[in-house]
Amino acid sequence: MRRIHPEGLHPTPGYSHVTVVPAGVTAHLSGQCPLDAEGRLVGEGDVLAQTDQVVANALRALAAAGAGPSDVVRAVVHVRTRDTATLGAVWQHLRASALGPALTAAATLLGTSALGYPGQLVEVDLTAALPAA
Repeated sequence: MRRIHPEGLHPTPGYSHVTVVPAGVTAHLSGQCPLDAEGRLVGEGDVLAQTDQVVANALRALAAAGAGPSDVVRAVVHVRTRDTATLGAVWQHLRASALGPALTAAATLLGTSALGYPGQLVEVDLTAALPAA
């Protein structure tokens, strides 16, 4: 996997403008939500507590596919907010977590007005290139 920062494009807070992966097997994870194993929302009203649950779920899903955070080639982070400070806090929290290496590939951080579950504040979509067997 190559991460490219093309000359003439703005500096980034950790992600790559381009991630190049040789053809192979990829895993496309559904958006990981802040739900526990029983489907209950974790961290009502607390975006960072919800982020922690999303990280735990994403790590479990990646492992089930035979991948880890460093195998992620694309990440999309959705946060239910219009506040750039909240967006930045979620980004920094993710970067400092065990999922942090996933955010060094191509990544997008989005503020949105709604997510799929009542009370949900954050969701993360990941695509991983599976290591050669």
